[in-house]
Amino acid sequence: MFCEVLKGILIPFAGTTLGALCVFMMKNKLSGAAESVMDGFAAGVMTAASVWSLLIPATEQCAQMGRFAFIPAVTGFLLGVGALLLLDKVLPMPVNGELADKKMMLLAVTIHNIPEGMAVGAVYSGLLCGTADITAAAAFTLALGIAIQNLPEGAIISMPLHAAGASRAKAFVTGTLSGAVEPLGALAMIAAASVMIPAMPYLLSFAAGAMIYVVVTELIPEMTGSDRPHIGAAAFAAGFAVMMSLDVALG
Repeated sequence: MFCEVLKGILIPFAGTTLGALCVFMMKNKLSGAAESVMDGFAAGVMTAASVWSLLIPATEQCAQMGRFAFIPAVTGFLLGVGALLLLDKVLPMPVNGELADKKMMLLAVTIHNIPEGMAVGAVYSGLLCGTADITAAAAFTLALGIAIQNLPEGAIISMPLHAAGASRAKAFVTGTLSGAVEPLGALAMIAAASVMIPAMPYLLSFAAGAMIYVVVTELIPEMTGSDRPHIGAAAFAAGFAVMMSLDVALG
């Protein structure tokens, strides 16, 4: 059983790592159109993940509250936006503006990965305790689904970082580390399931707020500020459709 749990909590991290490897397949310098496509695709992925991976599950977990099930999701969402706003104003990144923008996106995606890891941990907690109707196959399927969702997320961290001036190796390591919080979150959930599970709706929606803040303040302005905004808009639609499809099909 220990090996099953270890494999399950490491698979999502492996998905992020594989996505980050895409940085070794890109050119040294991206054209303006390519950057617009990358920013648009990343914005679409993050927006869809915020809705289908985070906000919808947050409200579903509060279904017992009836018509007020939105309250934890709204609360967590606003706290997530507020936290990123505070970081953006109080702790500006000591680097050039473009690289700082990418680091804000890195922070948002990393925050988003924490509740995903905790979701995997919650499922494996039920499997270990035997108190929920959860099979090893069902737990593994959830972990594999999150790993597949993490493929584009690893890419949208490492590739823009390299385009902004970071070396390929540094961009890869940074993209990989953005997913390292997932097994840590899973282990924390397994260790303290009785305390952490009630807070999951707030954690999920907090991550959604952080991601939407970055989409609105960093990615969309960069996408529309280029000389090819229509290409960026098409890439946004593609990224949104890809992530929505993954979330619905594998969720």
